[in-house]
Amino acid sequence: QVHLVESGGGLVQPGGSLRLSCAASRSIFSTKTMAWYRQAPGKQREWVASIEPSRATNLADSVKDRFTISRDNAKNTVYLQMNSLKPEDTAVYYCSAIVNFVRAWGQGTQVTVSS
Repeated sequence: QVHLVESGGGLVQPGGSLRLSCAASRSIFSTKTMAWYRQAPGKQREWVASIEPSRATNLADSVKDRFTISRDNAKNTVYLQMNSLKPEDTAVYYCSAIVNFVRAWGQGTQVTVSS
């Protein structure tokens, strides 16, 4: 079983930036595609970004010009750099990976974009 722990959320004004981190508990991290999802109040959880072991990345259209996903395999950590934040980015952000055919989730970190 893998444990994922997110950090870095908070309150930020529109146009601001935040960097989220997700630390994984196992060294298999380097072989897994890591992903970020988010869930806004009253909405379904949605995929935001993913990064493969090769470091190839994919981002949702709604964030691709503003967010960057990266990983540090030596630290078993994946990052989500969020720039030019908008109120509609307000959500709980979750880190995720598929381990042994089961999708694992972190506990989430709250991001609130408001003036």
